[in-house]
Amino acid sequence: MHKKMRIALIGAGNVAWHLAHTAVAAGHQVVALYSRTVEAAEALAKEFTATQVIPTPDFTSVEADIVIIAIPDAAVAAVASQVKVNAGTIVVHTSGSLPLQVLQSINDARIGVFYPLQTFTKGKPVDFKQVPVLLEAENESTLTLLKAFAQSISQHVIEVTSEKRKHLHLAAVFACNFTNHLLGISREILLEADLPATLLQPLIQETIQKAASQHPFLVQTGPAIRRDENVIKTHLHLLQNHPQYQQLYQQLTQSIQNQQQ
Repeated sequence: MHKKMRIALIGAGNVAWHLAHTAVAAGHQVVALYSRTVEAAEALAKEFTATQVIPTPDFTSVEADIVIIAIPDAAVAAVASQVKVNAGTIVVHTSGSLPLQVLQSINDARIGVFYPLQTFTKGKPVDFKQVPVLLEAENESTLTLLKAFAQSISQHVIEVTSEKRKHLHLAAVFACNFTNHLLGISREILLEADLPATLLQPLIQETIQKAASQHPFLVQTGPAIRRDENVIKTHLHLLQNHPQYQQLYQQLTQSIQNQQQ
């Protein structure tokens, strides 16, 4: 049985929402919440018992084992400069791209990184046991405590340096964010042609399953890899009212063909 930990959160968005619910489900306690948007913090706090909403990121009046900063990357450094904790409290951020050192300004804190590698949407359930959690810490004792917490909610806990985490985050942007954007474009094309978006679901599922079991480059299909210029020209013509999509289509086509060489 894992040790019950007292968790405090900075942020009340998608990542914070999932971490709070996952931690509580694993037997931990969310003792405090701070968010720039007070209403968001209050709404999340109401979902738990004995969760205090605090007006500033000053946690010195709170008994917390770990303070998790789960906010957009661009805000982490500024918020970290305002964070106050009791001596020995662990403070982590959840960013894939920011280094551990971004938290060095927090006096008396034991700093680390707690990066869950998943896309999160508030209210949409995720099986956190299957989510890889990438850890980093300034020393072994802090890492040991972070591992204990991480292993209580995930079956895939890995120690990764800040440098390697940057590469992982870059790969994740291609795999998730860019892929999602392309799926959005495909849906817009279908909507403009008055076709149901559900038609693509079997194709999307097979593509993802195949890419997970084999190197995606080895199973590439489509007009670009076949160098079917007539089809490519037809597609570009259909996109004439969307020059930004035309450009993206041409760039991706060229990238696929270059990879084949």
